[in-house]
Amino acid sequence: MPYFTQVILPLALPKSFTYSVNEAEYAYLKSGMRVAVPFGKNKIYTGLVIELHQNPPQLYQAKEIHQILDDNPIVTETQLQHWNWIAEYYMCTIGEVYKSALPGGFILESETIITSQKDFNPLEIALTDEEYLVYEALQTQSALKVQEVVSILNKKTILPVINRLIAKNAVSLQEEISEKYKPKTTRYIRLQPEFLQESQLSELMELLSRAQKQREAVLQYFQLHAAEKKPVTVKKLTEAGTTAAVIKSLIDKGVFEEYFLEEDRVQFTGSGNAAFNLSEKQQGAFDEIKASFDKHAVTLLHGITSSGKTEIYIRLIEEFINSGKQVLYLLPEIALTTQLVVRLTAYFGNKVAVFHSKYTNNERVETWQQVLEASAKAQVVIGARSALFLPFQKLGLIIIDEEHEQTFKQQDPAPRYHARDAAIVLANMFGAKVLLGSATPSIESYSNVNAGKYGYVALKERFGKVLPPEIILVDIKDKYKRKRMTGHFSDTMTEAIAETLALGKQVILFQNRRGFSPWIECMTCGHVPQCPQCDVSLTYYKYKNQLRCHYCAYHIANPTHCHQCHSTDISSKGFGTEQIELELKTLFPDKNSWRMDQDTTRGKHGYEKIIDSFKNREIDILVGTQMLAKGLHFDNVGLVGILNADNMLFQPDFRAFERAYQMMVQVAGRAGRKEDRGTVLIQTYNPLHNVIRQVTENDYEGMFKEQIYERHNFKYPPYFRLVRIILKHKDYEKLKNASLWLHNVLMQHLNNIPVLGPEEPGISRIRNEYIRAIMIKIPPGAALGNTKRTIGKILESLDAVPQYRSVKVTVNVDPY
Repeated sequence: MPYFTQVILPLALPKSFTYSVNEAEYAYLKSGMRVAVPFGKNKIYTGLVIELHQNPPQLYQAKEIHQILDDNPIVTETQLQHWNWIAEYYMCTIGEVYKSALPGGFILESETIITSQKDFNPLEIALTDEEYLVYEALQTQSALKVQEVVSILNKKTILPVINRLIAKNAVSLQEEISEKYKPKTTRYIRLQPEFLQESQLSELMELLSRAQKQREAVLQYFQLHAAEKKPVTVKKLTEAGTTAAVIKSLIDKGVFEEYFLEEDRVQFTGSGNAAFNLSEKQQGAFDEIKASFDKHAVTLLHGITSSGKTEIYIRLIEEFINSGKQVLYLLPEIALTTQLVVRLTAYFGNKVAVFHSKYTNNERVETWQQVLEASAKAQVVIGARSALFLPFQKLGLIIIDEEHEQTFKQQDPAPRYHARDAAIVLANMFGAKVLLGSATPSIESYSNVNAGKYGYVALKERFGKVLPPEIILVDIKDKYKRKRMTGHFSDTMTEAIAETLALGKQVILFQNRRGFSPWIECMTCGHVPQCPQCDVSLTYYKYKNQLRCHYCAYHIANPTHCHQCHSTDISSKGFGTEQIELELKTLFPDKNSWRMDQDTTRGKHGYEKIIDSFKNREIDILVGTQMLAKGLHFDNVGLVGILNADNMLFQPDFRAFERAYQMMVQVAGRAGRKEDRGTVLIQTYNPLHNVIRQVTENDYEGMFKEQIYERHNFKYPPYFRLVRIILKHKDYEKLKNASLWLHNVLMQHLNNIPVLGPEEPGISRIRNEYIRAIMIKIPPGAALGNTKRTIGKILESLDAVPQYRSVKVTVNVDPY
């Protein structure tokens, strides 16, 4: 009787594949285990078993699996259900979901190994210099990986060299899987048991009487052992002044023995003084949330900035943990996890696990294992959107903080899911509760509250009864006219900064553009340097003295004269964070100013360093992009300045006003969070603009009503669902024809559903590929699932047209 297993591969393939297994493997395998399987000519992938059966595939001969990689399933049934929902709803393949859900350490790709052929004689067949280098390297070691050949030859295109060597029969290729995850081990030492009796000790000292340093090392060991009453690590002993050589000779003499223990890479300890009491308003909100959970699965907590939402979350987490449930706490930005981890670990100690993409592969694999085992360490999981995919066992509560943030939406690569919406579906599978928290809820969530789908709790008072910040508008059109601007700072702003610093307070300045200035222009002929591969101007970086493209990383040295007319009169236009930072250094030379944007927070701990030094008051003025607008908590900020409110308002996007409102309110919320009332200065060219007025009056209702009216008129969410199809190709004509073909077929098959496009987006070429977009607006009455299936079938038929097969198509459901 033949036996088979269905396997998902980590490739963009819509279906699973059948592989044959023997009877013993069939009895051993379970759904959710990983197996190494051959796919294609000679590649090996890590597949995931989803089903075992005895029906042979009709269309192809089933290959055998290579090996089983797990003893127990590492993916749960609920996860597989959730993945299927994501693949269906967001119109991507199950393979893409699998690839993005599992940490890289679990998905092994075959590493191509090059080995030398035994009977090859280099004297008979001539080799070029490069080929000889590779051949020679293989004489000293048995095998090389492709990456190692790259470093030997010091060039990227090495495959032709390897192919020539294979043709000359000098080397052969072999595919093999390498296990990427290794548990972290710590090296300990202990005295050999025979030296532990009193009588033996004097003998030992006698034995070491000549070796002064070794004797000191043994005494040092005793001191450490007595002081800490726990096993001694080699690291501790070397820190205490013993050298590694001395330890080694003691191990060789048989005085010490070494042993290794596995340890978690990330460990937290609680602190005893983390207790706190909720204020009257917080307690009221806490009780309301619990009451709301009885009626609704999802509740929205609308708490103004600095109203103390985190304390309420901590109390809720405590209740759910005590009832034996797991809690998932989702944040929009990795920068926020740093602050929050400190606050939660102080309270829950080692019950907290963290999961996001700045963690190494090994750390992520470890967190995965802990959540799977539902171990004590993974009772509270904090993470960015990817933490949604962890294998929860007993999920009781999901908290989505700053739920309005656009970063919860994954843009590239697929699956292009929205973490907030996918989390609500996941909670539903577990029967868990969801709490959405925000000072500026998204229009979708708020309209769900109005429709009675979600519960609603409002918290309208800042913690400790601190007044909300005073918001002052500065009309810079008027300031420029009166010549009261220094660089990009109005006199009002400069005075306010000086005053705040004099009081020993700190300042945050917000400018949502990185670099020095967005473009440079020749004042003689008007030429602006463009990126040769994308349709954008190059951003000027003064610090590196170069022009860079933010889309494809193309860069050139800053030109001294115009490339068109050779004039030397070149001027930079617009301004970014780098320019603000330099202006501050001239305005306030004795103060320490710093900037926080994508360029200064590259490393794993980039955020932590800046946030910590700002918290410890080493930085007086912090300039930053939207990273600053998220829920960071600083006690000592007296002033927040928004240097140009207008570049947020005028974006070609139906959410521009909603986003600008949220961004300004969030940035303003960083001011005056402790005793004193903070100040917010907004520089703008249109102080009478509706959105800016709503920000100064903190009028969320007004903004919501105005926007929802517009959305209804122009058929946008929450009334209509959007599906955006992007087509890309290097050949402009082919792309144009393919997008017209697709648009026409969609129009024929989707009755009464608006299909807009194909249009050229604002940036119509990136990395030498032209772009076209088609937008489908699905009305409230239409069947969502059927419409998506129809769209899916039409895209398959586009792929079947031979001349359009090379056009890249991506589908984005709920694109914004």
